[in-house]
Amino acid sequence: MTSAEHETVFTYGAPALKYGTGSSDEIGYDLAQFGARRVLVVTDPVVAATGWPERIAEGIRGYGIAAETFDGVHVEPTDVSMQKAVDFARGTGPYDAFVAVGGGSSIDTAKAANLLTSNDGELMDYVNAPVGGGRAPAKPLKPLVAVPTTTGTGSESTTVCVLDVLSLRVKSGISHLRLRPTLAVVDPRLTVSQPAGVTAASGMDILCHAAESYTAKPYTEFDRKRPEERVPYCGSNPLADMFAEKSLQLLSWALPAAVRNGEDLAAREAMALAATFAGLGFGNAGVHIPHANAYPIAGQVRDFHPDGYPGDEAMVPHGMAVSLTAPAAFRFTFAANPERHQRVARLLAPDFEWSGDFADHLPAVLTMLMREIGLPAGIGAVGYTESDVDSLVEGTLKQQRLLATAPRTPSEEDLSGILRDSVRLW
Repeated sequence: MTSAEHETVFTYGAPALKYGTGSSDEIGYDLAQFGARRVLVVTDPVVAATGWPERIAEGIRGYGIAAETFDGVHVEPTDVSMQKAVDFARGTGPYDAFVAVGGGSSIDTAKAANLLTSNDGELMDYVNAPVGGGRAPAKPLKPLVAVPTTTGTGSESTTVCVLDVLSLRVKSGISHLRLRPTLAVVDPRLTVSQPAGVTAASGMDILCHAAESYTAKPYTEFDRKRPEERVPYCGSNPLADMFAEKSLQLLSWALPAAVRNGEDLAAREAMALAATFAGLGFGNAGVHIPHANAYPIAGQVRDFHPDGYPGDEAMVPHGMAVSLTAPAAFRFTFAANPERHQRVARLLAPDFEWSGDFADHLPAVLTMLMREIGLPAGIGAVGYTESDVDSLVEGTLKQQRLLATAPRTPSEEDLSGILRDSVRLW
């Protein structure tokens, strides 16, 4: 076999899933099935204030399982904030299971705490190269139950843990099959308190998960891998495609409806399903250019304060950062597979008639939706100018794990063009 041979194998992995209203009341039972006796509940202060984490902890204790709570998760985690969770878990443990209650920030922080209490070494040892050491965990992790309270990140389904490395002003992550949660418990009740701004940003994260995985480089176009070389992101494939299409269909009506009225339970349930489906898809196929751009956009923020998020420090929420270059990125990738890009546009806006250049069809649908749900009008609206493009491109180029899945390989000049086109979208 030569390296020129193309791949004929794709892989698929997913957590066990429990979905539906009331599902979070059963977590104690589920942990008992894993043989857990002492667990750490990981959450953030805002989610803790809703009462849900304590309610879940009480339910766990009802099964004779000791439950401690760490509620110091930082929204958009950093290496420093994750280290605090790791230190807490190491100092109060050992734990034989973890329960994450919150958005991607809480779930990813729980992944890090689980990793570093199950394996030796430090956080940066495991962060993806070239930012970190790229080390793989040698030992299995403890069971992790992920309970999302936001509809968007898909972290409950994935093998990825995302963080800001403050000293380098770059967002990176840890990616390994052992990080995937054991069980995802998706209870739509927990998402009702999500503010409109958070619903909009995280909803665009769902959309980009689905659209990027659906338009990703097909698994058959990668070079053949040996078994030990296989990675979680293997390219678009028939199973991931199915989940992406269903997610996009649900988002077409549920995202605007949930932003307009957070009490719309039908929309909340559809959003929770869309997030789950998208996670089951992109957690295997992968994402590409919009997500690669999002890391430096979030990591280099100066003074932007989004609606609905903690106001004490500047941030560009992950889903917002992903969406801001998506129109231009999909215009660039269109030539790789026009039919798939048009399919995404039709799933999102089935009644939208388009008579222009089809390369602009999906970008037009995206900008129309972003305006409707109140997203910023480009990276310029979150504080960047054309003078920042070179620095942003440098950050994007560090995300080689994501760029490898792009259906067209972007040059430095291509990325610069995408970012310049994204300074102002409308």
